[in-house]
Amino acid sequence: MKKIFLLLTTAIFCFSNCSLDREPETTLSDINFWRSETDLRGACNRLYIDLPGFLTGRGHDLRSDEMIGTTPDEISSGSRNIPEKSTDWSDPYNKIGVCNNIIIKGEQTPIDEDIRNRWLAEARFFRAYYYFDLVKKYGDVPLILKIFESTTDPDIFKGRDSRETVIQQCYTDLNFAAKWLPDIDDLSSDSDWGRVSRSAALGMLVRVGLYEGTYIKYHNLTEGNSKDHLKIAIDAAEIMFNENKHDLYPNFQNLFYFDGEGRQNKENVFVKVYGPNGASNAITYHNQSATKAQQVSITRQFIDYFLYSDGLPKDKHPGGDQPDVNYDDIFTDRDPRLGMTVFRLNEVAFKGAQFRPFDSVNNGASFGYPIKKGYMKEEYDTNSRETVDKMIIRYAEILLSYAEALFEYNGAITDDQLEATVNYVRSRSGFNTKLTNSFVQTYGLDMLEEIRRERMVEFIDEGLHYDDIIRWKTAEDVLPKAMLGLFFNPSESASTAEELSGHLTDENGTLNGEKVYNQVNIYVKESASSRRFDPNKDYLYPIPTYEISTTNGNIKQNPNW
Repeated sequence: MKKIFLLLTTAIFCFSNCSLDREPETTLSDINFWRSETDLRGACNRLYIDLPGFLTGRGHDLRSDEMIGTTPDEISSGSRNIPEKSTDWSDPYNKIGVCNNIIIKGEQTPIDEDIRNRWLAEARFFRAYYYFDLVKKYGDVPLILKIFESTTDPDIFKGRDSRETVIQQCYTDLNFAAKWLPDIDDLSSDSDWGRVSRSAALGMLVRVGLYEGTYIKYHNLTEGNSKDHLKIAIDAAEIMFNENKHDLYPNFQNLFYFDGEGRQNKENVFVKVYGPNGASNAITYHNQSATKAQQVSITRQFIDYFLYSDGLPKDKHPGGDQPDVNYDDIFTDRDPRLGMTVFRLNEVAFKGAQFRPFDSVNNGASFGYPIKKGYMKEEYDTNSRETVDKMIIRYAEILLSYAEALFEYNGAITDDQLEATVNYVRSRSGFNTKLTNSFVQTYGLDMLEEIRRERMVEFIDEGLHYDDIIRWKTAEDVLPKAMLGLFFNPSESASTAEELSGHLTDENGTLNGEKVYNQVNIYVKESASSRRFDPNKDYLYPIPTYEISTTNGNIKQNPNW
């Protein structure tokens, strides 16, 4: 907490012309700051510089069963230990300190209340954003809504507040933000695009409400009411529908390219702006290279989540149990999004090479299915970098979260509601088979499972799935299993069977005596015996020992760590 203290006592200043891509160029005393709207805007610019976006390797999240890298991920594989320090804890608190500084000191700025609240709303949005991040990882966390003026302040050593208390504060902040932030249409200029809007605040209410409502339900928490949280998500989504500011971008493939940038794409709800590509407030960032892109890939189990064109999953589709003969068999008669998410055989991929399975140019050493979604070859060829904006919340998430929240709240969902959500998202990609109640009944499907499936295939490599398996309490089922990669066909592959020895399933789908899959020659990246997940502790992160020791033990470790 001492690191937090140091940051909370630091003022934030910026020249009046400071834009989102620039650090403050001078430091002024508090006496000369917090005087004008320009000061407040300049202080809030820091929030966008600090906003997480694309990180190493495009920010691929390897914590779940969705993707694999060249080496096992310590969270996904269950090999992590208690750290002494961790930026997962310290970074959000540092950023919360920036928010608190703006909220408390900015309140005294002698300008009209409406103008002042507009900028305080930005800080309160981000404070909620970071507290939600902390709660997802750690559960109960200290709720700090002040700046520290003295090292004797007892709150420096504050213990943990309940997750319900912290989430209620998130709602308070987000409701304030939704009231005072500008309409997204008023932020469409180059100088303002990327700033948070009323839509972003409502979108976060949807995300937080669904997460907490389902987390409480499936983890059997005694504090907080699941339906109360779900209702918050439902209400916020319905406000967005009624205000009619958003829609799906018509082309799923181009959504993740430069075509999908800016306010012209109504699917954008909350984005982090990168550049340069014409925006004066852009933050230049090298967020992708062929080297990084090829080092992560999609697992076979996630390929299998894609439906067939008749709307049936692999285990229900006639012929779905037929083994692959060629690599491209996975694309036959499937949801069109699969071909927009994964490279086909001989399709031009990383470094301009035609994709071949088990080729180090295309697969690194991950040997899963290569990610096509969002990859722009011309960016690597011209810049060795990618500068496309990152969508943090897009409208498809609002639609599918609404469908899930409705079903969780009511235990049912109407065909009209499915048509406006799940089926609308499907049809954007040319997948026109409808999910209806009669379809589910006829084929013995589970409606909730199908709604969740839609979320899984739509948002691959967008950083949502780990949070989903945590709130659904399914991580204990999917993470201790083998991580599966490509199908091996010797006539198509860049590597030989001998080179892949010890990683391929036999004719019974087994490897080293362990039943892994239902066909031969599936590459096993990680065996189930090397992976573990303890449901008694692994649903929460361990709290760093430094944070416990520097609060005189007032912060207690999470259970069973």
